[in-house]
Amino acid sequence: MLQRQQRRRPRNLGDALFQGWAWLMAATVLLIVLLLVYRLLSDSLPGLSRFGLGFLVAQDWNPITETFGALPAIYGTLVSSLLALAIAGPVGLLSAIFLTELAPPWLDAPLSFLVELLASIPSVVYGLWGIYVLVPILRDPVERGLHDALGSLPLFSCAPLGFGMLAAVLILAVMILPYTTAVARDVLRAVPNDQREAMLALGATRWETIWRAVVPYARSGIVGGLMLALGRAVGETMAVTMVIGNRPQVSACLFNPAYTLASQIANEFTEATSDLYISVLIELGLVLFVITLILNGLARLLVWRMEGGRRGGRP
Repeated sequence: MLQRQQRRRPRNLGDALFQGWAWLMAATVLLIVLLLVYRLLSDSLPGLSRFGLGFLVAQDWNPITETFGALPAIYGTLVSSLLALAIAGPVGLLSAIFLTELAPPWLDAPLSFLVELLASIPSVVYGLWGIYVLVPILRDPVERGLHDALGSLPLFSCAPLGFGMLAAVLILAVMILPYTTAVARDVLRAVPNDQREAMLALGATRWETIWRAVVPYARSGIVGGLMLALGRAVGETMAVTMVIGNRPQVSACLFNPAYTLASQIANEFTEATSDLYISVLIELGLVLFVITLILNGLARLLVWRMEGGRRGGRP
């Protein structure tokens, strides 16, 4: 009866305006994305029509002869981002566990502030730190020591330069660490205390409680934070451009210079003189957009699977 009365009650003007405004804003977001895709596709048509899908697997990049291939930049983007996530992911998760489960209250607040402060530092500052601090340390003794000890392996077989893939991986790991830590910390804090108390009541130790009750309960949120950090790493431009060496090549050695999609666009867009050159750079942006879209889709699918496949479930 009450529901029928609520249905018959006329809507308030303010409610109707708010609902219309909310629909308008949602449609605006969708329109912006569609316009972005349209502009990327239309401006990259000369490159698409000339090179086709072969552009994605070609390795040559020579503006003079107008031969272009995106494989080195795609390779550099994926390798640097995934390796950075492999470093920052475990460190961020363990840091979040310490902040939520082990740190005393007087230490929790300042450490959480420092973690959030890392996320607010501009990328150009990270780049300057990478040039003047990280690269010299990497060149000697880190890379030289790895080359002397493990030079027979392809990962460490090339000459230590300092600037290269390893420097980009490490600086990306530092840059995405606040995202992995902050998201995992907030998700772990949202775990009900009943989970912990039930596990402790069964005779589990504190460490067993964390790994068998707290972390599994929050795993979907943790994975979501990792994917957010991966998206940041894929699109990072300035800091990576300043330390990666900027050379379009595919190399298994971590010491060699490389390129990412974002750094190649930033480096060469002002130098592009021909229409085809500009078109293939915009096509690199389209490839970067597609990679980001795929990663976000895989992240949503993974979170949905971890949530048990509940229809309409959210992480």
